Amino acid sequence: MAINEMEYILITNDTDKVKIANSIGIHRIMIDLEIMGKYERQGHIDTLISSHSMEDITRIGKLIDKSKLMVRINPIHESSKAEVEEVIERGAEIIMLPMFTTKREVEEFIKLVDGRATTCLLLETAPAMVRIDEILEVEGIDEIHVGLNDLHLDLKLDFMFEILSSGLLEYIFNKIKSKKIKYGFGGIARIGGNAPLKSEVVLSEHKRLGSSMVILSRDFSQKTPNDELQEEFLKVIRKNTEIDTYTSEELEINKFIAMEMIHKVIN
Repeated sequence: MAINEMEYILITNDTDKVKIANSIGIHRIMIDLEIMGKYERQGHIDTLISSHSMEDITRIGKLIDKSKLMVRINPIHESSKAEVEEVIERGAEIIMLPMFTTKREVEEFIKLVDGRATTCLLLETAPAMVRIDEILEVEGIDEIHVGLNDLHLDLKLDFMFEILSSGLLEYIFNKIKSKKIKYGFGGIARIGGNAPLKSEVVLSEHKRLGSSMVILSRDFSQKTPNDELQEEFLKVIRKNTEIDTYTSEELEINKFIAMEMIHKVIN
């Protein structure tokens, strides 16, 4: 089945899940090597903290021929050069840098990758958001994904999708769009699930905001049995194909539905 322009990212090192995702053309399989400071930031909330390894890059890379291999590395640190070299050597096609706060860190990341893989910034800190103009001056940024988990924690918010109702994403995306850089944000749970902000509404907001990347949440990678996984993937694809036909008026209606859902959670 062909997938529309939205690219879906599945974070997993599970062989069976990877095979299913690859077979229907889920765009990206992510191996998540980020561990530095992550438990301290997110250990108190219900979020995905991976225990992936370098060996998973090689192992999973051998299983996919439709999906691309994406790797989230650690934030810039003293061994970043060796880390980037190894993930490229093992076959990473897209490399994501998390938790950056300065232009200098982004420059170092771009220099380390040196055009050998697609570069994706995971914008998830308040300083990076404030410094977005100078960060966007760096040549060689291919993509930017706004990470709502850590960003909402850094902003001292109670619900990660509160950012969506504030106008902050429009502010960031307008700047990114002006540089003609591909962008996305956050993640989605299964269609029809009991998430406080329904995935159908989240996908509509992706369409309204011009986003072209979304992470398939732990709802898929950890909570869905493998024999149900393909159908759950296809539900997302079908719903997003439907949303692609929405008029601007319908997208605005869904924006206000999203805001009502978000305010219900935080109030």
